[in-house]
Amino acid sequence: MSESQSSYQQVVKTMSLFGGVQVFNIAITLVRSKMMALLLGLSGMGIAGLFNSTLGLIAALTNFGLMTSSVKSISAAASDQDETAHTVAVLKKLIWFTGILGMCCTIFFSPWISRLAFGNTDYSWPLIWISIALLLTQLTNGHLAVLQGLRKLNHLAKANLAGSFFGLLVTIPLYYLYGTAAIVPAIILAAACALFFSWFYSRKIKVKQVKVTNLEAIESGKSMLRLGFSLSFIGLLTTLSAYLVQIFISHSGGLQQVGLYNAGSAIINTYVGLVFSAMSMDYFPRLAAVSESNDKVREIVKQQALMVVLIIMPVIIVFLAFAPLIVRILFSADFMPIVSFISLGMLGMLFKAASWSMGYILIAKGDSKLFIKTSIFFNSVFLINNVAAYHFYGLEGVGFSFLVNFVIHFICVLWLCQKKYEFRFSVEFYRIFGYCVLFCLFGFLASKFTDGFLKYSLLAVILCLSVAFSFYELDKKTGFKQIIIDKLKKNDR
Repeated sequence: MSESQSSYQQVVKTMSLFGGVQVFNIAITLVRSKMMALLLGLSGMGIAGLFNSTLGLIAALTNFGLMTSSVKSISAAASDQDETAHTVAVLKKLIWFTGILGMCCTIFFSPWISRLAFGNTDYSWPLIWISIALLLTQLTNGHLAVLQGLRKLNHLAKANLAGSFFGLLVTIPLYYLYGTAAIVPAIILAAACALFFSWFYSRKIKVKQVKVTNLEAIESGKSMLRLGFSLSFIGLLTTLSAYLVQIFISHSGGLQQVGLYNAGSAIINTYVGLVFSAMSMDYFPRLAAVSESNDKVREIVKQQALMVVLIIMPVIIVFLAFAPLIVRILFSADFMPIVSFISLGMLGMLFKAASWSMGYILIAKGDSKLFIKTSIFFNSVFLINNVAAYHFYGLEGVGFSFLVNFVIHFICVLWLCQKKYEFRFSVEFYRIFGYCVLFCLFGFLASKFTDGFLKYSLLAVILCLSVAFSFYELDKKTGFKQIIIDKLKKNDR
């Protein structure tokens, strides 16, 4: 087996592991979203969305990006047990500092946050209670970062699975019994479940215990904090731009429109975006470990981009084909206005797949200044385009804005990586990428047919061809068809 084929198989192996996790998470999220839509309604979904966006904004402001920067530091130190132990000890101290900081900021600024998000101070006390979830989530991130940095992927997968499942079990009964009054307790309990299981599985990892003082943690963690601060700032920009879009929609169209926007964004960024989450679990640690070698970085990024494009393309066509049914299953008939929104946004996901793979180069290289500059630009474009699109064309306009934003991001990140790191995709990648774009475009056009029989006949053909194409190209890279045949023969003996 060639080294290249082995590397492609590693991507598939990780994808199969975390793909299974993400499928389970999709099911969990599906049930949660469906129950929230039925039990809370559009307004309740809008309130929950604003609470979660507020938490995300404050977390991005106060967590110093430690979830990502610590993975890089732990991955780099993994070959030295003493260095690994020291890095983990420093991380644990910093996680507590940043978690408490986020909690205190939420409590202190709760009246102003409530007025900004909801137009009054009625939600000040709920925000104070929600600050507990902010601390719990940051502690959870610390445990997960250790598992990811040390590439303990089985434990990481189990922690995510158990946290999601039990978080669902404890929250849905609350929504059923208390409706919108249960939103705050549900958020806190879900965060507590995630923390328990992340702690449970991280303690299974044998890392030597090292004591560090608060001053030592700050001094030793400077490089982690420096990169983390940049990532935190970038995360803040991303969350802030999305938050401001929701605020604009809230004031222009009301909480029901916010609920629709959040539902559409969840389908585009969360459900389909789970493919990226599944792949990033092993991708970033591998990339960080070879960040000093441009040749190795280029090879890993090319492989990752090719794999994610081939895997996500049939998924996009499925969502294009069955968008109305998916919306009804995930939410309810009240959410049907988002069908055009998600169909347009889905077209951009292929471009996001490629730019997502390249974007990790800047993080792995620790190029903080360039990363900040590009993030300011991209988030400004995101905010301006989405606000303008909603103002003139409503939610459908926002869907088209998503597509435009993803294309702009792909072009700009590709240009930056070529200029800064001499990165280029191969002719083979562009050939495969071009075919994938055509499949998705044909799927989108077919979805617009009014004749039901013709529409679904064409979509079925396009879907079958896209799956066959992806399978053929993936098999050329990984040889997994032969692996499956060998395993079946082995089981028959």
